[in-house]
Amino acid sequence: MTGASPTRILFTGYAPVHFACFKPLCDRLVNDRQIDVHVSGGLRQKTKHGTLYDHRGLYDRFGLAPDKVLSVEQIKEQDFDVLFAGNTKMILPRSVGMRIQIFHGVSFRNKAVRTENLGADFYFLVGPYMQRAFSRAGLLAPDDPRGLPIGFLKTDRLLNGELDRQALLDKHGFTGERPVVLYAPTGQKHNSLETMGEQIIERLAGTGQYDLLIKPHDHPKKTDIDWFAQLDRLQDHHTRLVSDPDVIPLLFMADLLITDASSVSNEYALLDRPMVFLDVPELIAKASNAKRAMVDLDTWGRRGGPLVTQPDEIVGVVERSLDDPGRFSEVRQAMAADLFYNPGGATDAALEWFSQRLPLAHAC
Repeated sequence: MTGASPTRILFTGYAPVHFACFKPLCDRLVNDRQIDVHVSGGLRQKTKHGTLYDHRGLYDRFGLAPDKVLSVEQIKEQDFDVLFAGNTKMILPRSVGMRIQIFHGVSFRNKAVRTENLGADFYFLVGPYMQRAFSRAGLLAPDDPRGLPIGFLKTDRLLNGELDRQALLDKHGFTGERPVVLYAPTGQKHNSLETMGEQIIERLAGTGQYDLLIKPHDHPKKTDIDWFAQLDRLQDHHTRLVSDPDVIPLLFMADLLITDASSVSNEYALLDRPMVFLDVPELIAKASNAKRAMVDLDTWGRRGGPLVTQPDEIVGVVERSLDDPGRFSEVRQAMAADLFYNPGGATDAALEWFSQRLPLAHAC
């Protein structure tokens, strides 16, 4: 390895959550002198002239060195040894030796399990459930060497002691005297924020019992509503709108999660804390009727907590869930075990695998 040029690694994506899923590994790789890490892609805008990517708009919030952030136009003229991506349709450089899909979540909608995702050389499978889903779809056989039991890097901080809950409470102006409730809906059309979210927030805030964190999705499908402007009237000392690119610190801080069809419920299961689901029948019906649909409500779905169908139910359901936090504990623990490989140690698993592949990366 002496005198060898550094392995050139590129990450591409178009949403904050995509890079948040790679960042734990990126933070470790940038400290290796034999590795040169760059990022590209950017916030995506589809126009009549094609797709535009704002790389600064996406990556400036993460504090990366400016020279490591490249535009899509720049990578079209460059070659890399390894590409990591968290989105399905990879944004590619001129050439790359190895493509690795790390995914950006696992939900009961199973949107990651589709033919379009077969453009990688290796897959950092999130857990046994995802591996079975790929196998059932005929996309990756159980013994396919491309499917690697790595886990979900983004969730490591939920379990590895890196986060300080009191520091997070202080950041958001909360004392810790009230239970913290996080509302994090999915971004698909007909999500709960579009149907009953404002009423849910108003009813919980009206009790005067909770500190509320409201996290709209970072790239919703319906873009004609500015949810931060729409919900601003609801903010006060105990109700905060948050635009953090990474939901993990918010999950760690929360005593209870409210969501609908988002993969955050699966991530939150790692903490074995109460969660409440808001029913989104139109969203589920649309997803179920889509081509090659793999919606799965039977395996885990929304089994990790009670289901709310009307806003008037929310106050009672949240109160009962916090009074009896162990009610769905057995299900949540089984969910976490099936959904995630290497909980708390996925980044270490990725580094161990990658270190074994590094000579091959240099040879690409």
